[in-house]
Parts: sequence; C-alpha cells; structure tokens
Amino acid sequence: MKKAIITIILLLISNSFMTMAWYGHLKFKDIKGFNTLGLFSIILISWGIALFEYAFQVPANRVGFDGNGGPFSLFQLKVIQEVITLVVFTVFALLVFKHETFRMNHLIAFGCLILAVYFVFKK
Repeated sequence: MKKAIITIILLLISNSFMTMAWYGHLKFKDIKGFNTLGLFSIILISWGIALFEYAFQVPANRVGFDGNGGPFSLFQLKVIQEVITLVVFTVFALLVFKHETFRMNHLIAFGCLILAVYFVFKK
C-alpha cells in the first residue's frame, strides 16, 4: 500500500509539472518579459519545466511497476497516469484559464475514465 501511495503522489507532482510545460506557456503573454519571447524560447522553457516532470514520472513508474516489486501492472500504471493527468489538467484549466468552463460532457468523459480504471483493475 505504501508503494501505491508513493506512486500516486509522484504521478500527481509529475503531472503538475507536465501540465505547466504543455499549457502554462499559453499564459506567458500575460507576464511582462515573457510576452515577447519567440517559439524557440518557449520550447526551451517548456523543456526545462518538463525535466522536472521526468524527475518524478520515472521514479513513480519504477516504484509502482509490479516488475520492480510495485503494486501495479504496466497497464494499470498507464490508466492511473491518464486519470491523474486529466484531474490535474482540469484543476489547472479552471484556476489558470478562468474563461474555460467545465461542462456536462466533460463530466461524462471523466465517468468513462473512472470506468476504465475499474476495468483495468478487474481480475
């Protein structure tokens, strides 16, 4: 159980950095000094942020993978990671991009992902 919790915490941290790397730059236009950066500079900044994502993602997968003594199969790890990604993204989008709205179709899609988690853990 301890390895499962560690894995999930590391995945949460990892996905927080990745969401910033993938979508945070869309708000750079609102930050003085960043609003004039070219695409190549934005890519380099995003890669720098993504480095931290990998620093947490790789250990999460190593700790969590049943082939390394962890509690999760490869498929379970991937589905957990995808659900965490969408949860982190949703919180980020609603807090940082105030004009985005969470609609019923999004909720239904999340329900489908919860079903995916259920089925991937079903023996």
